[in-house]
Amino acid sequence: QVQLVESGGELVQAGGSLRLSCAASGVTFNSYVMAWFRQAPGKEREFVAAISSDSTAYTEPVKGRFTISRDNAKNTVYLQMNSLKPDDTAVYYCAATLSMRTTPGGYRYWGQGTQVTVSS
Repeated sequence: QVQLVESGGELVQAGGSLRLSCAASGVTFNSYVMAWFRQAPGKEREFVAAISSDSTAYTEPVKGRFTISRDNAKNTVYLQMNSLKPDDTAVYYCAATLSMRTTPGGYRYWGQGTQVTVSS
């Protein structure tokens, strides 16, 4: 059974940094595109970043601030978040699919989410 478990979310001050991790099990990890989505209260779930074997993609608001990476030996994907802003506050979800996509409906597997709160 495929399981994705996120960790690393916490309260951080604006301008600070945070690193989220997502550990995957029950899947051939390097065969999958891994992604991060986020959802703020009252908002739709939105794409943040994705990484395949040879490419990355980011939503415009996080370009230059966030970096997605993966360690296939550890079956783990990371999201390094720098220069955090209050608008980054959301539940962040890890997701997996077989082809690069930027819409939630395109992802087959999801983690439980981890809360990131950025204070002013």
